[in-house]
Amino acid sequence: MRLARFQDGTTARLAGIIGPWMVPLQHALDVAAHEAALLLPDDMIALLADEAAMTAASRAIAFAARPENAALRRPIAGLLAPLLPGKILGVGRNYGAHAAEVGGPKLEAPRIFLKPASSVCGPGSVVRIPPAVTKPDWEVELAVVIGREAWCVEESQALEHVAGYTILNDISAREFQFDQPLAMTSFAKGLDGFCPMGPWIVTADEFGEPWRTALSCRLNGETVQQGNTAELIFPVAALIAWLSRYMRLRTGDVIATGTPAGSGHFRKPPRYLKPGDRLALEVEGIGVLEHGIG
Repeated sequence: MRLARFQDGTTARLAGIIGPWMVPLQHALDVAAHEAALLLPDDMIALLADEAAMTAASRAIAFAARPENAALRRPIAGLLAPLLPGKILGVGRNYGAHAAEVGGPKLEAPRIFLKPASSVCGPGSVVRIPPAVTKPDWEVELAVVIGREAWCVEESQALEHVAGYTILNDISAREFQFDQPLAMTSFAKGLDGFCPMGPWIVTADEFGEPWRTALSCRLNGETVQQGNTAELIFPVAALIAWLSRYMRLRTGDVIATGTPAGSGHFRKPPRYLKPGDRLALEVEGIGVLEHGIG
């Protein structure tokens, strides 16, 4: 399944995605049931946590996909970030080529930072760079959405705890990472709007295992990053297992798995985001997350 959130008047609602169409889940389920249907939550995390609701959502999407039920589908519009996570755990220097361009010692364990929920924004957003920030940069990432609680899980079982995957831009104010006596990584990556996410969640059963997934970033139409999750130093399962030794990963938590080489700060000369820029971040099997810079 592909699950999204959209703005319906003053209310955020959940939808399924079928090609270029979206299907408001509760309405489709009500029509499919022909009787009192299960009341689906309007909150994505609550939906992911409820097995019966997820089954009902799948049934509603399949019903709306039938040719005779085209009236249940509408053009994709008004998408929001697919969820507001409890916590966002970022992983630094997790692609070999990116680790090499950044420099420093070989990592023996994942390098973790935090992004607050207040940094999240959705597809089509315009991220306003604070006037005082001078080195805003881009980072396309595959984001893992936790489906059920993970605590001290084995790597062999880690993917059983994944609800699905989405796309994330880990925007970073590089001056707080590299121009300070002590790096302020979480602050650099946690400013308002510095976590565009979406356009939807692709559930793990549809996405498959994330071993060889291509990802890329285009800036104003120019490809500036290309990579593949085969290059991850710490793969998704290893990240979940390692993190779960130290904290409980709960439904709706997000792991940003790292970015390939090509961010602006490490180019010669460096290149930073500026007002008017447009980004298109693509992950194979998910789609494209587009947003602007203001």
